[in-house]
This record gives sequence, structure tokens and C-alpha cells, in this order.
Amino acid sequence: MTIEELKQKALSLTMQPGCYLMKDKQGVVIYVGKAKALKNRVVSYFRENASHTEKTRQMVSHVWDFDYIVTGSEFEALVLECSLIKHYDPRYNILLKDDKGFHYIHVTDEPYPRIEAVMQRPDDGGQLIGPYMSAFVVRQTVEQVNRVFKLPTCSRKFPADLRRGRPCLNFHIKQCMGLCQGRVSEAQYRGVINEAIEYIRSGGASDTAELEKRMERAAEDLDFELAARLRDRITAIKRIAETQTVLLGEDRQMDVLGFAQVNGMACAIVLKIREGRIVDKENFIYEDIFDLPELREEFLYRYYAGRADIPRAVVLDAPAEDMALFEEFLRHESGRAVTPAVPQRGERRKLCEMAQNNAVEQLALKVKRTGREVAALEQLGKLLGMASPPCYIEAYDISNWGETGRVGGMIVFENGRPLKSDYKRFAIKEVAGQDDYASMREVLRRRFTRYKEGDPAFSRLPDLVLLDGGKGHVGAVAPLLREMGIDVPLYGMVKDNRHRTRALTTAEGELALSMMKSAFTLVTAIQDEVHRYAIAYQRTLHKKSSYESSLKKVKGIGDAKVKALMKEFRTKKRLKEATLEELSQAAKVKGETAQALWEAIQEM
Repeated sequence: MTIEELKQKALSLTMQPGCYLMKDKQGVVIYVGKAKALKNRVVSYFRENASHTEKTRQMVSHVWDFDYIVTGSEFEALVLECSLIKHYDPRYNILLKDDKGFHYIHVTDEPYPRIEAVMQRPDDGGQLIGPYMSAFVVRQTVEQVNRVFKLPTCSRKFPADLRRGRPCLNFHIKQCMGLCQGRVSEAQYRGVINEAIEYIRSGGASDTAELEKRMERAAEDLDFELAARLRDRITAIKRIAETQTVLLGEDRQMDVLGFAQVNGMACAIVLKIREGRIVDKENFIYEDIFDLPELREEFLYRYYAGRADIPRAVVLDAPAEDMALFEEFLRHESGRAVTPAVPQRGERRKLCEMAQNNAVEQLALKVKRTGREVAALEQLGKLLGMASPPCYIEAYDISNWGETGRVGGMIVFENGRPLKSDYKRFAIKEVAGQDDYASMREVLRRRFTRYKEGDPAFSRLPDLVLLDGGKGHVGAVAPLLREMGIDVPLYGMVKDNRHRTRALTTAEGELALSMMKSAFTLVTAIQDEVHRYAIAYQRTLHKKSSYESSLKKVKGIGDAKVKALMKEFRTKKRLKEATLEELSQAAKVKGETAQALWEAIQEM
């Protein structure tokens, strides 16, 4: 790819945290990085006149393509980056991050040791943890440990500065134990440092059982200050551990599969977890797919046929058609027991969601949409029980203003976004009075009559039709579509008492949207847009009617002359700019009538 093509691809990335893998022309991973917001970070490599170092520019010059893995948090991306660097050993990670030597976590040799990041081996006899390839990883780890264990990071020297001066801000915001206050003995502090070192070596997965026992003993001894510190430490460790979905407990070896579909295109993602860490991601794109369960079934057997690295667990986002048969097949291919599972909760479920999220983002790049838009269509299709997501959606609304402003509006959303070139307006012609049901029937009949007649402006059949209204609207239109032979899913969009989208409805009942955030957001946007469009057209007609009525108040100006004027000048602005001679010629009037017409127009 060219730099511009890489930039355009990067602009389509998500703003979520994750890791990115730069690849050369042969597909070899040459650099692995972590980002808090993938889009911002990856785009920065391909901007013109970016302030890159020479090494970065050299790396970018060899980038032919890139891949990425979306994670649930920045910390997950940090851990995953370490895992991927160890797995791929990319040459530009060493060149870019190791230009001044290896990086270490250093525990200083002094009565009250500090934990810090260093680039060279110090000669003070302190303890070193490492080496690490990434200076950033070391800095982040040190920052994390100091925060969890509330270690001092100020410039004070201990024990010389014990009980001297007031504590700094970190103590007041509970990010430091307040060693300067002299309430923590040297032995107690050494114990905290040892726990912090164990925390670093275990990757943050420290067992809190011993800490809990110490907390209970401290409480029994009425040492409530120590008990409180231990309690806060346990809480911090557990909070971090809860977010580390890339560091698993018992699930050390497994594949996690996620699937997504949009616009006739599908993606299968396989996250490979080995030794409790994500070490690889495989993605497969398929076109002309309109039945995702069928693709999933075929993919599972083709992917695992003859594979030598089948783990002991295969985690799926949805069940295979015959799970027992699939399990037997896996046992045959691997020569040992393999357990397929479809988790409904817990860490495995979170990993399934990560796989699905990656599949959605991969498709978003292909169809040039955001992951949120693709996810919304996926959710909406599942809610309505459709074989594939509805990529081309038409929505209708009726707006009334007495007898002169009865209109219908039709809007179109394609791949989750408004397609304004396909919007249509309908002036109600056949219905007398304010009858929304009959007006909706007229609009839908005229639209699909044009479709059946082959009108190019109405040539595309929608995947889904939404009506701004409840069961009554659906009940009025559904028989019409059946009579016309139009087989398209039809639903009404129902609002609550505060005029907010609440559900989709058929003649039989409602489908709540509250549990599907992306689908809810999409349907709400559709309902608001179709209502806006219908109201705007109705107001335009009302203004035009009022304007024409004002012209007809001029003596000698009737319907024919008003029609001639509107045909010639089109807009009120152009009409006001017209000279007396131009008005006289267009309306075919002279003398006092032309003068009165000109004056009336200027006063409007």
C-alpha cells in the first residue's frame, strides 16, 4: 500500500485501546505498538511532515500493511503488547525502543528503597528486574506499582526527611502512604516493597489471600491503620486483576472465535491464547455471505481440519449446529479431549465479545464504516430475527397541517448512515382529512408501485421498512404490502410519553430496544431523521401556500398568474430581486396591476 492508502485505512480505525502490528511487503511483523486510541496513534505514522525520528521514518518506509487487535482497556493493550513482542520479536521494536540499551525496573539499595525505571544497570547494588525491550512498558509498570502500593515518588530522602515538613499532595489524594510522616517502620516498608516486587514478577496476578490474612490479624491486634492500608492494597490489586482479560487464570490454552456480518460481507476472527496470553489473531473475510450461521458452521470444520495446534478449549460466540458432533471432530483431529463452549458470562464471555468486536472492526474497514455502525446493524438484525443485517433501511412518517399541508416523508439509511440522495417526498393526494393510517398506505402504495413499474428512482427493494407509529400503522400497511407481493420486514417505531424511541412493533407485539444500545441508537436516529424530514417538507408546503395566497390578494392576479410567476422565479428571493418589467412579462400584466404586484412582493 502507499502511504496515503495506509493513512485512509488508519482513519477508519476505532478510538478504542489496542495493539497494532506493522508488516512489511512479505507480511512479516516488523513493529508492534500499543495505543490508548488506535486511530489517533496509527494515523500519526502516516501524516505528512510528522515529527518522526529517523528510526521511525525508516520503519514507516518499510510498512506495507498493518493489523490490529482491539482490547478492553489500555492496561490490556499494555500486557498484550509485551506478549506480541515476545511472540514476533519484531526488529523495529528493538531499533526504536532499545537505542540506548536495555530497560530495567530498579529497586534501589537504601534503607527505604524506591522502585524506578532505568535504562542502564546502576552500580548501587540494587535489585534489577528485566531486561525489557520497551522503555514505555517499564515506565507504565513502575507507575502502576507505585500507585497500587502507594509508594513515595517525591524527591525526599529517607530516613533523613522523616517527620520533616508537611506531606505532599499525593498523600492527601491517597496515592502515597505518607512515609514522610514516620508512621511506617523500616521493616513494614520493606514488606510492602517485597509485595510490590512479587506483583511485578507475577504480572499483576498476585494472590491476595495472604494480604487478607494479614489484614484480619492487624484488625484483631487493633492496628486499624495497617489494616486499612492492606485493605486499600487488596482492593487496588483486585480492581486491576478484574480488567486483565488477557491474563487468565485456569484458561491457559484456548482459541476464541467471533463472527460478524454486514452488507453481504462476513468476518471470522480467531484469538489464539497460549500460556494465558493472546499471542496471535487470525482474521478471514468472506464476500457474498447472507447466512452467518451457515458460514460459522462451515468455517469451524474447515479451520480445524488437519490443524496441529488445537488447544484444549475452543470458545465460540454462538453454538455450532451440533455441538456434540463438533466436539467429536475436534477430538479426532487432535487425538485428545477438546472442549467446545459457548459461554454466557464470566471471563470467557468477555473474550468472546473481544473477538466479536475485532470482527466488527475488521468489517468496518472493508465497508468504510465505523465499528459502532456495523455493530448497530448486527444487533438490529439479531433483534428482528433476520438472516443478515439490514443494510438498506427505509423509514416513513406522515406530517399534517390542516388540509393544505398533508405530506409523507421517506428517508433511507444505508450501512448505518443517512443516504440523502435516496430521500423522497410525497404530497398526500388521495386521502381526505387527517387520516394518518390512510395517508401512510397511500405513500407506501405509490412507492412500491413505482418499484414494480421499474422507475429507476425507486428500483432498490429495502431490507427493512420502518414506520413512525405503532401497531395501527403496521396493521394498516402490512395487508397492502402482501397484496402487492412485496416481501419486506415491516415494523413500527414506538415512542414513550417523553417522545423518545422505546421499541419496535408488529401487529402482534413489541420488541424492546433498551438492552441493545447500538441498535437503540440507530433506530432513534432513524426515527428522529424521518420526523425531521417530513416536518421540513410540510413546513415548506405551508410557507409556499401562504406565499401564493398573499400574491393572489393583488387585484388582477389569480391562480394562473401565480403559477406562471412561481415557474419563472422559483424562490421568494429571486422573486423579490425581479424588476417591474420582469414581473410584468412573466405574469402578463401591465400598468397599475404590475406596480401593485411589485409592491406586494417587496412587502412580503
